[in-house]
Amino acid sequence: MDRTTPPGEAPDVAPEAASRLTLRVNGTAHALTVDNRTTLLDALRDHLDLTGSKKGCDHGQCGACTVLLDGRRVNSCLLLAVACAGASVTTVEGLADGDRLHPVQEAFVARDALQCGYCTPGQICSAVALLDEAAAGQPSYVTPPERPSDGPVSLTPDEIRERMSGNICRCGAYPNIVDAIEEAAR
Repeated sequence: MDRTTPPGEAPDVAPEAASRLTLRVNGTAHALTVDNRTTLLDALRDHLDLTGSKKGCDHGQCGACTVLLDGRRVNSCLLLAVACAGASVTTVEGLADGDRLHPVQEAFVARDALQCGYCTPGQICSAVALLDEAAAGQPSYVTPPERPSDGPVSLTPDEIRERMSGNICRCGAYPNIVDAIEEAAR
């Protein structure tokens, strides 16, 4: 992005190729003008300076860009910002309550569930959604079919690994990530 362009404005884009939109990010509405091809990830990073979400593969395969869109985890590199207008976006920066970390963030620190830290924001956002999905009773591929369908899903290590399979950690911190999610689930 051209850093001489004012924040929230699309750099040197023909008016017909840009859109004005409002993104609600971490509880705050942001009016932006973006090139219609701008991904949600690029809008967050380049227009709003929210750099927690990372651009890993830029193809939706690594999960480093995972954010929550209306409470559901999404790969922000695959979504156009214009398609997210009116939705509520939560990034890793928006999970904490002031100076108090989100319980998943606390568990990642306590369990040393990171190494280089590049994938950690996406891992944390995915884990937050995973806990909500399991509490709502949403099954995964490894959820036993005989379990009662009207209650939460028990988060076994296999269940956690399956639900986190869209998030890659090239450093290999997986055992500690699973431990951290188990701790946050308690």
